[in-house]
Amino acid sequence: MGNVFLLIMASMMSSTLVESRPPAEALRLTVFDCGSLRLEDVASFGLANADTPVRDLFVPCYLIEHPQGNMIWDTGLPLAFAGQGRMDLQPGATVLYEQSLLDQLAALGLGPTDINYLGLSHMHFDHTGAANAFPASRLLIQSTEYEAAFEHASDYPVFDPSLYEGLRGSAATKLEGDYDVFGDGSVMILSLPGHTPGHQALALKLADTGHLVLSGDQYHFRASRTLHSVPEFNHNREATLASMAKLEAYLVANQATLWIEHDQALADSLQLAPAFYE
Repeated sequence: MGNVFLLIMASMMSSTLVESRPPAEALRLTVFDCGSLRLEDVASFGLANADTPVRDLFVPCYLIEHPQGNMIWDTGLPLAFAGQGRMDLQPGATVLYEQSLLDQLAALGLGPTDINYLGLSHMHFDHTGAANAFPASRLLIQSTEYEAAFEHASDYPVFDPSLYEGLRGSAATKLEGDYDVFGDGSVMILSLPGHTPGHQALALKLADTGHLVLSGDQYHFRASRTLHSVPEFNHNREATLASMAKLEAYLVANQATLWIEHDQALADSLQLAPAFYE
């Protein structure tokens, strides 16, 4: 009987233990499903409803692994939404978040203490949902965004300080424009203000996949890009348009591919965690 018990316990342990992810020998990117938004109306995004049939927005999180350290880019919907089924966010908008970012990281054998850098495209609630879980990571943020988020959050209705207040005491690199994260040009933060005071995107040079740019919320829909639409809730319209021009010029100059982060059709074509891109 004792041997049977030991065998059962050994089987249970082997099924729950997760092998740690081996350190990256080259840059790699993992995409996590950190929820989705469903909208009845897209007029607030500077679009007519006839401009696009899309009503579902993907909410991603990303793990960037580099030989010099690990980075999380955007942290998805609030962790409290995870596992709750479809929920009403406000009239005409619902959210769905099936498995939290932290659980998805744990499935790879990683936890918050394995993340050296936390990069947030901006401080809206659907990008900062798990931010408080990473107080030991160095925050990479534009100085204008830091000031808005930690000193004037009440001026920005889509900011929810409760989601990121735990970062107030974290080490932070307050940026004044574009930034080379690892000093080798492989991971570049691109300053694209307008959506929020310090909105930013992330450019990655992957050996096999090529040069990618993760858009943040520079565009929400493919139609936003083709029509140069500016959401009515953006911080600054003129800065948004200037950032669109900067981003498009960067894409051409670097022959880079743009991943619109909220693009559900793109997400449906991607390999999500535990798969990764190199």
